[in-house]
Amino acid sequence: MNKILERIFKDYKVNFSKLQNYGFNKSTDAYFYSINIIDGQFALTIKITNSDIDTDVIDLSTNEPYTLFLDDEASGSFVGAVRTSYKNVMLDIAEKCFDKCVFKSEYAQKIIRYVENKFGDNLEYLWDKFPDNAIWRRKDNRKWYGALLTVTKNKLGLPSNDKIEIIDLRTNPENIDFIVDNKNIFKGYHMNKKHWITICLDGTVPLEKFEKLIDKSYELARKS
Repeated sequence: MNKILERIFKDYKVNFSKLQNYGFNKSTDAYFYSINIIDGQFALTIKITNSDIDTDVIDLSTNEPYTLFLDDEASGSFVGAVRTSYKNVMLDIAEKCFDKCVFKSEYAQKIIRYVENKFGDNLEYLWDKFPDNAIWRRKDNRKWYGALLTVTKNKLGLPSNDKIEIIDLRTNPENIDFIVDNKNIFKGYHMNKKHWITICLDGTVPLEKFEKLIDKSYELARKS
């Protein structure tokens, strides 16, 4: 995968069910899509498999591959036009055929699937300046009942600058002191500390406990 594709698709996961509606053709082990760009001067072909995205740009006047636009140092109006056209196609495919996948830990993925299956809710990414932050909210009253974030451990008071994925959930104020241990579970990060807790998604808290806490948070959001 070239650098342009790495930047565009870094936090995205292919949704194969959307590819054929977009115009991709399915072969045995891959999906293919072709489009002419730059007023028909070049043919862009895209191949998507389970693990990768490959592209070819062919100069139709010579039938030879054109790759100069992939060099970040290459300049000039024509090279820039090809690069922009290429990016626009790939950005459109990312938007229409891929799902955002910022949170990659096994626990985060399991929790995301649990919420989607139980409540039918998907993460909402509300802040362009904070792409590693997302929330869930109820459909009936639009109240938040959960948030997923990526932070450095020292923001939770832990002795490390390593990044970690966390979840914020509502809980009953009278239960907070019994739940919080300041090792894996904390008073709400960037939330009202009387009503929210923060849990590290590092595997130390059993998934079954997460599910109960999420269910409780969902119910508390209905009442707030």
